[in-house]
Amino acid sequence: MSVTAAQDRPALWHRHAWIAYAAVFLGVLGHASSEFVAKLVTASAPIAGPEVSVWRFLLGGAGLVVLALLIPGQRDLIAPLKREGHKLLPLSLLGVSVTYLLFHWALDYATVAQVATLITTAPIFVGLINARVNGQRLSAPKIVGGLGALAGVALLVTDGVLARLTGDTASLIGVLLTLASALLLSVYLVFIKPYIARYGAMRIAAVTMFPGGVALWFLVGVAWGDWVVPTALPGYGAEAMASVLVLALYNTTLTQFLWVGGLAAVPDLTRGMYLFFLKPALAALLALALLGTVPTGLQVLAIAVITGCVGLEAFWDRIARPYPRTRR
Repeated sequence: MSVTAAQDRPALWHRHAWIAYAAVFLGVLGHASSEFVAKLVTASAPIAGPEVSVWRFLLGGAGLVVLALLIPGQRDLIAPLKREGHKLLPLSLLGVSVTYLLFHWALDYATVAQVATLITTAPIFVGLINARVNGQRLSAPKIVGGLGALAGVALLVTDGVLARLTGDTASLIGVLLTLASALLLSVYLVFIKPYIARYGAMRIAAVTMFPGGVALWFLVGVAWGDWVVPTALPGYGAEAMASVLVLALYNTTLTQFLWVGGLAAVPDLTRGMYLFFLKPALAALLALALLGTVPTGLQVLAIAVITGCVGLEAFWDRIARPYPRTRR
């Protein structure tokens, strides 16, 4: 690629930034629907907890490898590992293996409401880390919008009963594990962005997700004594196998490509990550559409608060532009 082309590419990305933000939104939608597919897995076969995550990332990572091999310009998976594998593989272990091990481990101690609330602190961590590493200022609208959206998430997943976020010592362990998971996920998203700019989203997603899935298989085997055998999947039945494949290929392969690739392409990483706040709101809407679960009045209010805060931050520049700051 010529120097001129390299200089023109950021401007091109900025002109079509809406495509990147749309990819991030679709990725968040895939994350939100993964809980429903995971329920189909556990309902149709004796698969639960960490084993589900192993199936998801082993097969989902393999799907990313296959997609990369099918796309011209993304087939050389060895080059990034050969040149910068000493940096990419640690990011894979932190951002995939350890992150999801901590996440599922937290569910052994904390409630689903606690974990669902605290994992949405990831956009706050991304903003802070991005400001420190890349110097992208964490503006007042981002701070206010992030805190407001986080409060809305807490209202939504706890149905307004904030007391459920407190608990005993075991619950505190789960809270700390979830916060550690959100922090490591944020580190991965910030530090993986320049590698995606150099090698492409598909290649980097493949070379981090698949090794991370293999390491997750090993970690779950050691921590829980649950050694997943890939050949055992057909024995769970057609419905379970179909659910696992959907969880792996749609909710992981396609979702991770859109989410990670979109976040790497957006001009403002912190703003793009704020779409993650929509995950529980989208899950509630999917529950209404797919399961007929009608949200309560307080849940509707929480969804309005979340979408309002995310929308306010996203369009803040346009809103503030007609009212320039005057000097006194």
